[in-house]
Amino acid sequence: MKISLIALDLDGTLLLPDRTVSPKVAETLAIARSKGIKLVLCSGRPLPGVLPLLEELDLQNEGDHVITYNGALVQQSNDGKILSHHTMDYEDFLEVDKLGREIGLHCHAVNDKGVYTTNKDISYYSVRESFLTTVPLRYRTAEEMDPTLLISKMMFVDPKEILEEAIPKIPTAFAEKYTLLRSEDFFLEVLNKSASKGQALRDLAAILNIPREEIMAIGDNGNDLDMLEFAGMGVAMDNASLAAKEASDYVTDSNAHDGVATAIEKFAF
Repeated sequence: MKISLIALDLDGTLLLPDRTVSPKVAETLAIARSKGIKLVLCSGRPLPGVLPLLEELDLQNEGDHVITYNGALVQQSNDGKILSHHTMDYEDFLEVDKLGREIGLHCHAVNDKGVYTTNKDISYYSVRESFLTTVPLRYRTAEEMDPTLLISKMMFVDPKEILEEAIPKIPTAFAEKYTLLRSEDFFLEVLNKSASKGQALRDLAAILNIPREEIMAIGDNGNDLDMLEFAGMGVAMDNASLAAKEASDYVTDSNAHDGVATAIEKFAF
């Protein structure tokens, strides 16, 4: 099997539980790069939350690409040139925010300028998202929001039991209008209907003229499913959700035990 491109989820996959890259995984990625294999970080984070890893792994050279916001944004990582960006607008913001209030969920919107919430009782998970992605948290009423603002994704954010009670209340028309992704037990993400990691990887593969049979994707959660299904070799982590494992061709070791390195050595080298 020839592997020309490896798409890598970050949290729960590439990163250790402490959100660092293990020496073994870093070494394996460097060997893959030396063999001419393209490495593409594919994250739900906005670009500012991925930049430190791109720098650490030396993935900001000509020909390098990055997928962020769960597939809403595809860029060249050396110069930031946008190849595709499936955004949401102010009307989408109002619709998602309204639904959140109706079904009892906190929500926020995200772009590379900030995490925006209309919830005066700001959710812990909005604070967490701001911290992890290194973008400011901004409280705004709906009337104070810039109506020209482009949004890369929105998120319903609440503890698992609250989300699971509310999700069945989401109208079918809403679910059909947007891409809905359960990226964590406490996150339900809402994106432009054209946005997903799998679609972004499909578009990038077409631009680079790389057949899907030569693509490996490695992930662990619901937002990785269509990426794992699209790739010729879909790999789930041992710590992955059952759905991710079922969507994959192979289950590797956990993120705490260098599972990314194990998979790359087995299938790409």
